[in-house]
Amino acid sequence: MSAQPTDRPQGEVRATFEGEPISCSPGASVAAALIATGKRGWRETRSGGSRGLFCGIGVCFDCLVEIDGESGQRSCMIPLQEGMDVRKAQGPGAADDTARSDARDEEAGA
Repeated sequence: MSAQPTDRPQGEVRATFEGEPISCSPGASVAAALIATGKRGWRETRSGGSRGLFCGIGVCFDCLVEIDGESGQRSCMIPLQEGMDVRKAQGPGAADDTARSDARDEEAGA
């Protein structure tokens, strides 16, 4: 007798990344869906280098994305959910980061 999976996930989960469709099997991570649809980099370093999936276990934080308006999400740790709106991470140098830097400078008296 061979073991047969009885609760195999069926269908696919669909979402968007930067307005483009992405999909994967139920239970797969956001990072898995991005890789499966040919996306390799989804955030940039301060110097403009591309970053995406590196460790795949939530330790390195290279795979950060924005999910449904919430930034700083580790794409390797979050299962893709139907209808998610995934965006590139807005890191140092982004428009909203400049506003935060200005506010910190004012608080410091610079």
